[in-house]
Amino acid sequence: MLKHLQPLALWGLLVAALAPGAAHAICDVDYRVQPGDTLFSIAETHYNDRSRWTLIYYSNQHVLAGPSVIPGKTLHIPCAGQASAPDPTPLRKDDAEMKLLTGGGFAPFTDQALPGQGMITELVNAAMELTPSPVSYSITWEEDWSRHLFPMLDEKQFDMGFPWLKPDCAATPDNERCVNFHFSEPLITIPIMVFVRADDPFRFDSDADMIGKTLCRPDGYYSHDLDRSDRRWLSEGQVTLARAKTPAACFQRLMAGEVDAVSLNLFLGADTLIAEGLRDKVIPLERAISEEGLHVVISKRHWRGTAHLYRINAGLKALKAEGRFQDIVSRHLELFWAQLQ
Repeated sequence: MLKHLQPLALWGLLVAALAPGAAHAICDVDYRVQPGDTLFSIAETHYNDRSRWTLIYYSNQHVLAGPSVIPGKTLHIPCAGQASAPDPTPLRKDDAEMKLLTGGGFAPFTDQALPGQGMITELVNAAMELTPSPVSYSITWEEDWSRHLFPMLDEKQFDMGFPWLKPDCAATPDNERCVNFHFSEPLITIPIMVFVRADDPFRFDSDADMIGKTLCRPDGYYSHDLDRSDRRWLSEGQVTLARAKTPAACFQRLMAGEVDAVSLNLFLGADTLIAEGLRDKVIPLERAISEEGLHVVISKRHWRGTAHLYRINAGLKALKAEGRFQDIVSRHLELFWAQLQ
C-alpha cells in the first residue's frame, strides 16, 4: 500500500491531487501532524475536501485530543469506504430472544432507508454477531422517539434501545436517564460543533472566546457540556443559552442576528444547513465544544441487564479488534457526505 512512501513521492502525489480536475485522494498513508494543522486542513490536503475530516477523526481517536490534532503525532489517513452494506446478521429475526428498539430520521446513524439501516444499526448488528454469548434478536422501529425511554424501555416492553446520549451522571445523578437506565460503552462519539455566519469573525480557539456569547440549541437538547467541572458557562452566567423549537429555527435565529452561534452535533448541523439552503452562509468552526457518545440503554430494573450489556460491549470490542468497526464507519461517512454534496 502507500504507507511507506518517501517524502518526494508523497509530494508528487500531493501536487497531482491538488491539480485542476484531480479526483484521486492521497489515502491509506501515514501523516505526521505539523504545527498549525487541523483535521480540516489535513482533509483538504489528502482528500481535496475539508468536509471529509471525520474520516480522519474516526480513524485516529486514540491519538487525538478530542477533535483536535497534536503536532508530532502520526495519523493514518484512510481511504473512503464504499456505500454498499452487508445483509443483517443471521442472528436477527422476528421471533427472537432479545428485542431491540430504535427509530429513524437520524442520518447517518439510524434510518430504515439508509444502507444497512444506518451506521449505528450496522454496528449493533455486527457487535451482536461477534459477542462471545450470541443470542437471536429483533429490531423494532418506532418513529416517535419521545416514547422510547418512557414508557417503552422503562416498562421493559423492549429489552434495549439505541442510540442514546448519556448525560453527565456523575455531576447530575438525579437525571432521569441516569436514575432509570444503564448505558453501554459508546457505540461511537460525535463532535458537537459551533456553527456561525460565514461573514462573522467569531473565533473559538479557547473557552475564553465564548464568554459573553449567545448559543442556540433546540428545545429539549442537553446542556451538560456547557456547564461541567472545568466549564461553568451557564451557572456563572458567562454564556447565554437560547432555545428554539427545531434545529432549523436555531439557524433562522442565527441569520436574523438574534444569537451568535448554533451548537449541534456535526451531522445534524450539516444536514439542517443543506435543507435550509444555508451551506455557503453558515459554517462550522474547527474546534468542537465537546464530544458526546451514542449508547445502547437498558432499564436498571431489567433482570438480564448486566448480561445484555456485556454482549454489546464485548461484541463492540471484538468489532474494533477485527478492524470492521472502522470499515463500517468510513463507508457510512462517505455516503453521508456524498449525499449532502
